[in-house]
Amino acid sequence: MVDFSFEFFPPKTDLGAAKLLDVHTELAALAPEYFSITYGAGGSTRERTLSSVDALHGRHGIAAVPHMSCIGDSKDEVRLLLERYKNQGITQLVALRGDLPSGQVGLGDIPYASDLVAFIRAHTGDHFNIAVAAYPEMHPQADSFAKDFAYFSHKVASGADSAITQFFYNPDSYFYFVEACASKGINIPIVPGIMPITNASNILRFADGCGAEVPRWIRKRLIDFGDDSASIQAFGLEVVTNLCEQLIAGGAPALHFYSMNQVEPSQQLVRNLGLL
Repeated sequence: MVDFSFEFFPPKTDLGAAKLLDVHTELAALAPEYFSITYGAGGSTRERTLSSVDALHGRHGIAAVPHMSCIGDSKDEVRLLLERYKNQGITQLVALRGDLPSGQVGLGDIPYASDLVAFIRAHTGDHFNIAVAAYPEMHPQADSFAKDFAYFSHKVASGADSAITQFFYNPDSYFYFVEACASKGINIPIVPGIMPITNASNILRFADGCGAEVPRWIRKRLIDFGDDSASIQAFGLEVVTNLCEQLIAGGAPALHFYSMNQVEPSQQLVRNLGLL
C-alpha cells in the first residue's frame, strides 16, 4: 500500500477558511501522510498561506507542508519565513520558483527553484525535507525536454529530497521520466501529482494553461458528455482510478492528490484504490 497526501490552496474568505477546516477533518480521517498548502505568485497569498498553515499544522495529528516560491521574495523574507516554520515545528517544504506576478520586472533575489533549495540548505541544513516540482510532460515554458530535465537535475543537485509532478493522464510520461532520472543517477522519490476530473471545461482549460496533456480519447469523451455532469464525474473517476492503479503497479512511491479544497473527488479515489 502506498502513502498518499493532499494539496490545499489558501481560501480567500472567512467562509472558505471555515469550509477548509471541515474538508480537512474529512480528509484527515483517511490518514494521509500530510497536507500541502500552496503559495501564490510573488507571495500573493503569503498571509493566507501562513494562516492556513497555522490552522492546519498538527491538526488531527497530521503535518502541514507549506509551499514556498522564490519569485518576488527577498532573501530576508525567505530567511524569516524559514525561521517561522522551524519554530513552528514544520519539517517539510515544497520549494518552487513560482509564477512571475503581473507587472513584475526581473526575477528577484532568488530567481530559480534550484537557488531556493540551495538557500534553504545553506540556512537550515538538513532540518527540512524539501520536495520540488517535476514535469514529466515538460514545463510549458521550457525550450526542450533536455533543458527542462537539466533544470530538474540542478534542483536535485542543490539538495532536493523528493519531487511531486505536475498532473498528467498518460502514465507512460511518468514512467519515461522516472527511467530518465534513474539513467542519470537521480534516485529521489518522484511522486505523481493526481488531479481528479470533475468538470470538463475546467480541467481542459487548466490543462491547456499549464501544458498538461489530456489524451485525445479522454478529451473527446469529456466533450461528448456535454452538460451531463454525473456522467463526466463517473467517467473521470474511472479514468483517474485506472491511472493511479497503473502508477502503483509500476512502483510509484506515493500519490499526491490535488484536492481543490473538496472532499469527495479525492475521497472516492482513495476508497477505489483500497488505500484506507
